Amino acid sequence: MFVKIEEFIEAWTEESKLTERVMEALTDASLSQPVMEGRRTLGQIAWHLVRSIHYMTHCGLNLVGPAGGEQVPASAAEIAEEYHRISKALMEAIRSQWTDEQLLATTEIAGEPWPNGASLRFTLMHQAHHRGQMTVLMRQAGLRLPDVYGPTYESWIEQGMEPLA
Repeated sequence: MFVKIEEFIEAWTEESKLTERVMEALTDASLSQPVMEGRRTLGQIAWHLVRSIHYMTHCGLNLVGPAGGEQVPASAAEIAEEYHRISKALMEAIRSQWTDEQLLATTEIAGEPWPNGASLRFTLMHQAHHRGQMTVLMRQAGLRLPDVYGPTYESWIEQGMEPLA
């Protein structure tokens, strides 16, 4: 749970940069890559990640949601741009609308009281969870993966190192 706004801002800044790299590596064609028949596609997961940031409005933040509603855009660039916009808007809203003390305030979520700082932690981890799912689907779609928390297979080779199998 976050108890200081600047701690969240620091963590979100770093994590959102990683997510932006993943979003920017998407292609329009890759958006239709499914997890499996009848399940979410890469585009649906990416768009869910964009839209889920707006969830923080349930905790009292005033934040403009992503344009376009639930329909997944056909453009990977549009998804990446909207992620960048709403990610930045989240940080601006937290800085301008909350104090450290408000991170301890609770909101009822699924019938339980959640401190705002815990909701921020959940939002951060939710992003990492779906980013991981996206990289697997990106590999299946034949995309070059960006380095996230270490080099990719291709990066190892380019650096003249023996990649791990």
